[in-house]
Amino acid sequence: MSESPPARFYDDLADDYHLIYADWDASMRRQGDALDALLGQDRAALLDCACGIGTQAIGLALHGHRVTGTDLSPRAVARAVREAAHREVTLRAAVADMRRLPFPDAEFDAVVCADNALPHLLTEQDVLAALTEMRRVLRPAGRLLVSTRPYDDVLRDRPASTPPQVHRGADGDGRTVTFQLWHWHEDGEHYDLEHFQLLPADGAWRVEVRRSTYWALGRDRLTSLVADAGFTDPEWRMPQETGFFQPLLMADAGK
Repeated sequence: MSESPPARFYDDLADDYHLIYADWDASMRRQGDALDALLGQDRAALLDCACGIGTQAIGLALHGHRVTGTDLSPRAVARAVREAAHREVTLRAAVADMRRLPFPDAEFDAVVCADNALPHLLTEQDVLAALTEMRRVLRPAGRLLVSTRPYDDVLRDRPASTPPQVHRGADGDGRTVTFQLWHWHEDGEHYDLEHFQLLPADGAWRVEVRRSTYWALGRDRLTSLVADAGFTDPEWRMPQETGFFQPLLMADAGK
């Protein structure tokens, strides 16, 4: 499992992932606040099926939700557990593929798949398999929350890069610069991403480059796949409505 390209990408990034944020703890709290408001219940049994190093999972646990996190990356999962303990919240976590979740049917009140994780799956078959698993582990009337990049805009413009982001150390020093280069496939939907981090090193810069591939999955197409997986009442909510940094698709598990 850890030999898949996304797992290698996030294994390699796990120690430095927080450096993509100007202030990781502030972002964790902000994302947790936004997702909590959309859940509509207290102390939910919640699965974050692409938890990474815990940004959304810890943010939700800080609200009192009973959070389980899974991810393809063993290093990311291990760090998420450590970071949760450091903040005195409980995070149950496991290494798992979202297409084959290791939980019984109807285990959770809500499933979160945030931060553009689903588009690591590159075919409709794989996305549908993951969404079907998310519905399987949801209780009746459980809620799904999926966030992606604003791919309708991305597909219109097909950018070649992202703007640089700067993380500044707690003392104002030790700045880290992060940006991405995107190389579009001939189909116009998939792209190879090169993730650059420039880290200070003895008065110079050390450059780390990680590579992965994504599917620019537009809103209508993802909505259709969510319906095909058996979810009901899909609804897109934009960042200006939710305070979350990406568009969010909400849907219900149904009866």
